[in-house]
Amino acid sequence: MQYREVDVSRDSAAAAEMVRLSGQQGVPVTVIDGQAIVGFDPQRIEALLAGARRPRLGAAIADAAEMAAQGSTTTPQGAYIGRVRPGGAAERAGLAAGDVVVSLANREIHTADDLERLLPRVPPGRDIPLGYVRGTERRTTTIRF
Repeated sequence: MQYREVDVSRDSAAAAEMVRLSGQQGVPVTVIDGQAIVGFDPQRIEALLAGARRPRLGAAIADAAEMAAQGSTTTPQGAYIGRVRPGGAAERAGLAAGDVVVSLANREIHTADDLERLLPRVPPGRDIPLGYVRGTERRTTTIRF
């Protein structure tokens, strides 16, 4: 896991970012996966680090069946991609809002829960095959967590 230490007494932009994230001017402030921890809270730090190690798709997902009922997709099963986080694994793999993930690591994805359950088992740092539907076209790509 990578981290960056910043001396906010010497970096005014970092100091402003610390206040924006935490609402506090006191230090130390630790930010893990977008969550600010003010002061030293080893239990919260450990809990956030455990979650940060889990592969993240970098996209909001929903059941494709629900989205098909609303007319957002014609694909009736899979994990519908809502917004895609810039720089996340989904964006790096070429996924876009409206795509429907139908397989990951050669396993079929029928619901958003299927994808959520499979993600923790995906090995980090390797290219993993991912199947998805864009419009009416089935496509494949690789994703790396």
